[in-house]
Amino acid sequence: MKNLLSDEPSLYLQQHSKQPVNWMPWGKDAFELAHKADKPLIVSIGYSACHWCHVMSKESFEDTYIASIMNRHFICIKVDREERPDIDQTYLEAVRMFNQSAGWPLNVFCLPDGRPFWGGTYFPNQDNGQEIVPWPQVLMRISDHFKKERHELDENASNVVKNLIHANNALSSVESEWSNDLLLLSAKNICDSHDDKNGGFTPAPKFPSPMKIDFLLAIRESQSIRTNQKLAHQIDHSIKTTLTKMANGGIYDQIGGGFFRYSVDEKWHIPHFEKMLYDNALLLSSYSRAYQRFKSPIYKEKVEQTIHWLIRKMTDKDGGFFSSVNADNEEGEGEYYFWQYEELEKVLEKDDFQKFVDAYWVSESSSLENGKSLPILKNDFQNNSISFDGIKKTLLEKRNERPEPCRDKKKITSWNALLVRGFVDAARAFNRKDWAQLAYDLNKWMTKNLISKEGDICSILFENKNLSSHAYLDDYAFWAEGLLNLSSISDSIISGSSKELISDAEKITLIALEKFNDPKSCGFFFNEDENINPAQVRKKFWYDNATPSANSSLLNIFSSLYLLTGKESWLKEYQVLRAGYPNLTRQAPHGIGHALRAISDYEIGICKITCSPNQVEELMSEITKHPYRMIFISTGKKTENDLTLQVGNDFKEKFKLPKDCLKKIFS
Repeated sequence: MKNLLSDEPSLYLQQHSKQPVNWMPWGKDAFELAHKADKPLIVSIGYSACHWCHVMSKESFEDTYIASIMNRHFICIKVDREERPDIDQTYLEAVRMFNQSAGWPLNVFCLPDGRPFWGGTYFPNQDNGQEIVPWPQVLMRISDHFKKERHELDENASNVVKNLIHANNALSSVESEWSNDLLLLSAKNICDSHDDKNGGFTPAPKFPSPMKIDFLLAIRESQSIRTNQKLAHQIDHSIKTTLTKMANGGIYDQIGGGFFRYSVDEKWHIPHFEKMLYDNALLLSSYSRAYQRFKSPIYKEKVEQTIHWLIRKMTDKDGGFFSSVNADNEEGEGEYYFWQYEELEKVLEKDDFQKFVDAYWVSESSSLENGKSLPILKNDFQNNSISFDGIKKTLLEKRNERPEPCRDKKKITSWNALLVRGFVDAARAFNRKDWAQLAYDLNKWMTKNLISKEGDICSILFENKNLSSHAYLDDYAFWAEGLLNLSSISDSIISGSSKELISDAEKITLIALEKFNDPKSCGFFFNEDENINPAQVRKKFWYDNATPSANSSLLNIFSSLYLLTGKESWLKEYQVLRAGYPNLTRQAPHGIGHALRAISDYEIGICKITCSPNQVEELMSEITKHPYRMIFISTGKKTENDLTLQVGNDFKEKFKLPKDCLKKIFS
């Protein structure tokens, strides 16, 4: 029997459409029914690649007895967090008020009007000895409390809403409070939290930290860091240790390429096996920029392999890139990626097998269930990637015979925009015109396919070719940021395209200002309509999560547009928005890495070079050696001299030869 999710375009909602729970999609019908029936709401949020979402779904939502409890006492709403990030992020923030942490599946209990009064993440269907209350007991306790002590729940919900509103500008400050010393203090605070043995900036579970890495790479270029050898060494060690441990660990798919979502252990050995487009887009940038500084062949290898995986598995003939790969195949979580020792012995030639087990942690006595192994590069092994290409090709061909995890083939605007930036950073670091072309072609596809007939950006193109009716600040900010990044090298691909890309970025940003601006305070709202969010709260999100904060991206956009157009209005926007960050920087530098990177780039000085198309070629081949932020603008005319270099707002000079220009930058 189908429920009301059967006509929804989201793969995640479709996965729940035949369950005995009377799921409803998010919308006014669900709220009207809750009011009419006078029942509390369960808002259950997840995504198709999430392992624990599938576990709870199988244990509880497919169980007819548990479903009967849910149907009898609640109105049940299912939300795809990738389709409705506004709902997801708001309820995540609310649940953190109850539990200090939150993740997916996210199960939120609300009053009939959508105001949350309690929630949590995964609940087992029975007592499993881990001190987590079973889901059926949670349901009955909440239902009973709603009937007998509703005033308490109403008071809880009112307080949650007040806190959600207060958090929008809770740490706001004024522009005069900003000091560049805050950047140095933030770099030290972040490095002090670093696990110097295993890498990463938190205890297990460990997540990639591309925004923190990118900030450290940016601030490393400042004169203040160059003269502070102790902090410079600490920054370098943090970057290299984290990126190298991740590259060699199980969080990276050593056979097929691409990064998994996170590691459950402190050594990056055992991941949760979903692969997300945004993680890989962001890490392309981080590894590419780190390669420019450290020249590690491991970083180069991971960038190349990840791009090959993206092209091989995450796109189709229509263009654009899919959102995710499931953690599970039909045999279980991660089963697609594990190997038995005996299987490796049969698949590989004798010499290749010995070479592989000498280099990677695979053994007959693996600590994993049933003797399975996940290839992890040994710490003392110096990787020669070329010597393993044939072995990995053989193993990949064998692995392709297994049942593959499903992919969620919806194409998300903001995540594809992050990939534009990732391709550009990779092209710049390795002087790869083909990767620059990937970025250019992806942006061209986005322009053709992710804008409605009315001319509005849409957040998602679903697999059935329908466009989402929503768009968020992320979609606008990440796209504009990607356009500006692409404009910095586009004249080396297509002559004269940079000015057009800059113009497009400016247009998108102006629309974002109109749709998401808060006229009363600094910062921008995440969604356009004040009434589409749960609990009637229009939220601002200052902190980076799995993706950067869009407000942080706007800092980068405003400063870049000011440099590129010379318009004082963009400098004013940058200064007004930066006023929101002094207190955030003092209290939570770990959460605003992308903002700190944007401010660092601006304060250190972004290099703008105006030159002829032939000089762009010469300069592009040279800047692969340096991680400085540079933007090239082509004059459109071929000449042999007269380059103009502008660094920030304080320096502007003409040069006759590219090499003289570069000497000035790198001196």
